[in-house]
Amino acid sequence: MSQSKASRRGGVRKPRADAARNRERVLQAATRAFSAGGAEASLEAVARSAEVGIGTLYRHFPTREALFDAVYRREVDQLAELAETLKQGRSPVDDLRRWMHAMVDLVATKKGMSTALTLAAYKNADLMSYSFDTLTRAVGMLLGRAVAARKIRDDVSPQDLIRTLVGMCYVQDQPDWKASVVRLVDVFIDGLSVRPGQKRQPNLEGR
Repeated sequence: MSQSKASRRGGVRKPRADAARNRERVLQAATRAFSAGGAEASLEAVARSAEVGIGTLYRHFPTREALFDAVYRREVDQLAELAETLKQGRSPVDDLRRWMHAMVDLVATKKGMSTALTLAAYKNADLMSYSFDTLTRAVGMLLGRAVAARKIRDDVSPQDLIRTLVGMCYVQDQPDWKASVVRLVDVFIDGLSVRPGQKRQPNLEGR
C-alpha cells in the first residue's frame, strides 16, 4: 500500500518537473526567435525549436500574447536576479556595466516583438509598469553602490540610465546594432566614472 502511494506521489512529481522544464524550454526558444526579430514566427516553429509538441506549448501559453508576456517577464526577472548577484561583486563600475550589457539583450527581445508586446501590454496594463519598476530598482541598487564608492557621478538617476540605454538601442537599426550599443554603453559608463583625484564639475545651468 505504502509503496503504491509512494509511486503515485512520485508519479505526480515527475510530470510537474517535466512541465516546468518544458515551459522553460519554450520560453528560451521564444526568446531566441523574438531576439532575432521573429515576432511573427509561428508558434509551431517555436515548439519545434523547444522540442516540444504544439499541444504542450498551448497548455502553458494559450495565446500568442500570453507567450509574449511570459517571455518579457522572464527576461525582466532574470535581470533583477543578476543585479542581486552583482551587488556582491568587488568592482561597482564593472558590475553596473555588466548589468547594462545584459539589459541590451532584454531590449533586443523587446524590439523583436515590439508591436505584439504593445498588444500584450494593452491587454495587461501592469506589464510595462512592472518591468520599468523592477528594472529601475535593479539598476538603482547597482548605481547606488557605485555612487557610494565614489566611482560614479552622483547626479545621475536610475531612470536616466534606463532611458539612455533604451534610447541607444532604438536609434540603431543595423543588423549589428547590439555590438554598437554595447560599445556606446561602455563609453557612457566611462563618462560617468569618477577617477582618482578628479573634481566634480560645478553645475552652471541657469547661471
